[in-house]
Amino acid sequence: MNLVLFGPPAAGKGTQAKRLVAERQLIQLSTGDMLRAAIKSGSELGQKVEGIIKAGDLVSDEIVIALIEDQLDSNPGAAGFIFDGFPRTVAQAEALDSVLAKRDESVDSVIRLKVDDGSILGRIEKRFLEQGRKDDNPEVFKHRLATYNKQTAPLLPYYSAQGKLTEVDGMADIETVAASISEVLDRQASPKGEPKKGFFARLFGG
Repeated sequence: MNLVLFGPPAAGKGTQAKRLVAERQLIQLSTGDMLRAAIKSGSELGQKVEGIIKAGDLVSDEIVIALIEDQLDSNPGAAGFIFDGFPRTVAQAEALDSVLAKRDESVDSVIRLKVDDGSILGRIEKRFLEQGRKDDNPEVFKHRLATYNKQTAPLLPYYSAQGKLTEVDGMADIETVAASISEVLDRQASPKGEPKKGFFARLFGG
């Protein structure tokens, strides 16, 4: 089961991803974590990433895809992967589809944690006043949220057209969100090589 999990900052995406790792033995591929791990490894690719970051430049899609391919190759027996922070553009989504297709795999499900921006901002403002965390600065957070929404918007119709997008109420409590995600994954899971049930049920009335 390969899953793309969408959710803006403070939506609880990280919490849900950790649960999926623990409960379903999926491997979480976070763009930031992969970049840091590559640098720490001292590999040729890691050295290249370090040089780019030190220069203040953005890491290219090609490098991120290379890191993902390395993780896929390093975990051939994995139950599946959670793609976190990638893709962020349609071009990246197409590249991910291509990488997985070469391995006779695909993105099986795309889950969007749908939240109310105003409520999320209110939560952050309260936490900032109580805890004073720099990354919770409301003005900075507004920019992060706007950037996320702008980047994600084109991806929703892309995955919707593939019949893979499901929206879950991210404003519910943690357990309810987790249950909703599990329901989606259980419904979409099917043995490799067998068609998804929904299509043939509709086709033949079964």
